[in-house]
Amino acid sequence: MQTNQVPKYDMSVNTTGCCPKFNPEGWDAQELHFRDKPMVRAVTMSAMHVPLNMGRVFGRVQRHIAQSEAFDPDDCIVLTRDTSPWAAEHLFSVTRPVASEEMTTLSGDFITKVFEGPYRDARHWYQEMLDMVSARGATPGDVYFFYTTCPRCAKAYGKNYVIGVAETRDD
Repeated sequence: MQTNQVPKYDMSVNTTGCCPKFNPEGWDAQELHFRDKPMVRAVTMSAMHVPLNMGRVFGRVQRHIAQSEAFDPDDCIVLTRDTSPWAAEHLFSVTRPVASEEMTTLSGDFITKVFEGPYRDARHWYQEMLDMVSARGATPGDVYFFYTTCPRCAKAYGKNYVIGVAETRDD
């Protein structure tokens, strides 16, 4: 995969009017290479890793991204990682600066894995991502998850796909 590109997120089927039905084809076992990839950074509050204000924060960020015309459907990924039991960081891929939001960049090499199942399995998926990186002879860095649909849409579509995205460091 070329630098700063992600696999295609097929948005053609959207029967909920909220999240498109996720097609996992092309997302498993990919190598992603980011170099100063522009991202909007947002933080949500949690209670023991359970998000409290994710809908409100995501709605605000997505509205600002749309207003700034910074969304590219061919570059759609939102990376999430828990920074503590009380907070999570979210990185939204964008094409340009977004007014009223914190901008950052992301650099590094990453591998992906498609998971399907309840959100409560994320702790097991996290360990599996660390093990995958180590099995490649690399040192694990940050591990993110791309939650491809909201809980309501996952229920409507009958599948809850989550993409693990783990940084690989060659120390």
